[in-house]
Amino acid sequence: MKFKHNLMSAAFGIMLLFVATISMAKQAEWKGASSLNKEASYALIKRILPKFQDRFLIEFVEKQDGKDVFELESKGGKIVLRGNHGISVASALNFYLKNYAHCDISWNGNNLNLLSELPVVPAKVRHTTPYQYRHYFNYCTFNYTAAWWDWERWQQEIDFMALNGINMPLAMTGQNALWYRVYKSMGFTEKDMDAFFSGPAYFMWFWAGNLDGWGGPLPQSWMKSHEELQKKILARERELGMTPILPAFTGHVPPAFKERFPAAKLQKTNWEGRFADTYILDPKDPLFQVIGRKFIEEQTKTFGTDHLYGADTFNEMYPPSSSPAYLAESSDAVYKSMAAADPEAIWVMQGWTFWDKRDFWKPEQLKSYLNAVPTDKLIVLDLWSEVQPIWDKTEAYYGKQWIWCMLHNFGGKINMFGHMDKISIQPSETFHDPKAGNMMGIGVVPEGIEQNPAIYALMLDNVWRDKVIDADDWVKDYVHRRYGQKNAEVEKAWNILHYTVYNADGGHESIVTGRPTFKRSTDWTDTEMPYKLTDLVPAWDHMIKASADFKNVDGFQYDLVDLSRQIMADYASILQQEMAAAYKNKNYKAFQLSSSKFLELIRDMDRLLATRKDFLLGKWLNDAKRWGTNDAEKALYEKNARNLITLWGDKDASLHEYANKQWSGLLNGFYLQRWQQFIKEVGIKMKNNQKFSQEVFDEKIKAWEWNWVNSRELYAEKAQGDPVMVSKMMHQKYAAGIKASGKNSK
Repeated sequence: MKFKHNLMSAAFGIMLLFVATISMAKQAEWKGASSLNKEASYALIKRILPKFQDRFLIEFVEKQDGKDVFELESKGGKIVLRGNHGISVASALNFYLKNYAHCDISWNGNNLNLLSELPVVPAKVRHTTPYQYRHYFNYCTFNYTAAWWDWERWQQEIDFMALNGINMPLAMTGQNALWYRVYKSMGFTEKDMDAFFSGPAYFMWFWAGNLDGWGGPLPQSWMKSHEELQKKILARERELGMTPILPAFTGHVPPAFKERFPAAKLQKTNWEGRFADTYILDPKDPLFQVIGRKFIEEQTKTFGTDHLYGADTFNEMYPPSSSPAYLAESSDAVYKSMAAADPEAIWVMQGWTFWDKRDFWKPEQLKSYLNAVPTDKLIVLDLWSEVQPIWDKTEAYYGKQWIWCMLHNFGGKINMFGHMDKISIQPSETFHDPKAGNMMGIGVVPEGIEQNPAIYALMLDNVWRDKVIDADDWVKDYVHRRYGQKNAEVEKAWNILHYTVYNADGGHESIVTGRPTFKRSTDWTDTEMPYKLTDLVPAWDHMIKASADFKNVDGFQYDLVDLSRQIMADYASILQQEMAAAYKNKNYKAFQLSSSKFLELIRDMDRLLATRKDFLLGKWLNDAKRWGTNDAEKALYEKNARNLITLWGDKDASLHEYANKQWSGLLNGFYLQRWQQFIKEVGIKMKNNQKFSQEVFDEKIKAWEWNWVNSRELYAEKAQGDPVMVSKMMHQKYAAGIKASGKNSK
């Protein structure tokens, strides 16, 4: 009887366990199906609209045909936001703010001037995205813009992503700590790591295998603090429903690898002669799989995984061999090293190298490289779709999944540009093109952000629609929500902006930021304008006329200062060419006059930009220094910050000015100083009837530039002055003269 009783008890226990297991499975199934963390969504609303958080209700709604969906309606005196996850809910909130409350959230000025009574939604709204993936970030963004971001700034960006429907962000923060542990476990020393890891401003090019050690050595405190920061970033992104892309092994190994593993098969690569050779492990070397697997396992243990991995081999470098077999082995090795640790791994690959080295990547090479990876395990980012698409030259990447991406910005430069008409038409048009194959989404992949907010707002408005956007109508709606009310003057101004600065594929720079010369353009400072400056100035007139109505609107202040800056920066090229003509004609008096006007313009630009937090060198430098735990670290980070935006590399760097910034502090403290030296030396030569040598000057100024990079003088990090008042002063001072210069040039 005792045996029978025990048997019955055991059976009953097994039955209870079975029921409990089914119940837990059902709960897990439901949790996975909903993916809606209401607590996280309410917290987002609280961060954005703290005074109105209790006026919103959040409810779950199922996906539609496997695609994300949101609904919006007024009910019982509240605004109901429905979605299948936090991204959809946030998108519903953003749709409401833009279309009913006429508000705008951007990097450069917000308009959240809501009334005490929230506007009613007259009828239920429902939107489904046609895109499975909505990608965000370029590897470069983590340096040109986000190098010094703290958790507060990351929270703002993650909220911005959610509001705009992003579900697939690149997540690169904190990976150095993982590589440190992996290579330490393989016998590498601190000295080996110091020669390998770059400084914080250069991680992208370290990740890509372009350089080793530049800007380092990387302190342990940085690795620890950013490992913790990444945990917060990933937790927030995941609770809102995002699936972050984490890095994987590409074959790039430390310089000391040959010493530690003499039998390893290594190959040298070089980034277009800009830095010393780096080393990649041959894909057939057994250690490739060992290291790749170790890294993914360490990363998963530390950060978890969403099974998406970014890896870009041969970034802006020629592969060691053009053999299709070698290229297939390379991509096969990268994928297998992911899959060995995570059988669900999907490789997300940038297509940039296929454009950058298009003379190498012929159909046979590209097919071999792509087809070595299973079709459902690879997603290619068509990185510059709006200007130089690759999908239409490769039969849509030969059947692989791919994403249409807007690159837009190079180097984090802040000049006003973008092609509104292309961005409003091409994503949807391509999505419906039968030749587009497995286009699975759209993406925003700028090298730098926090500039041209209108271009990004327009691009991101494609997320929740599958039809083309009428750019003219969109601009009117955008200006309404950005400034909070309709106004004929700003509409006229933005119509001009649409067909001048925002009607171009590429941006141009100001000669102010170029190394001083009489040439119209320098290596990385192309000053050729895609519009007539006199056609742009009327937009300035209209904005000035509207300034009394919008002087306290954050977004208007930014736009007015930015437009004033752009026009003045363009005008600088005209004045520089007047200097050049005076020198050529040996007219010393005319040279003095034009050079004086040119230097005064730079000082005025600095004063103008000092009025807005968006344009301050001091903020960039001090954000860098704040990460330092001692003076040596602060000095290292400041040097990284100074160097990236000026010389980029060493004294003889070929990339100088690639990442130039028109910022207050940088204008007076760096660019003005260079031009003053140039003008002084030219003036002396002219007075003495001697020939000015550009080559001799360049060598002198290189030494001065390098000294500035290593200096520690302070710059303001808080805005000073009234942005509208100073803009009006600049308009009064320069507008008429610019118009006259246009007439005189005809």
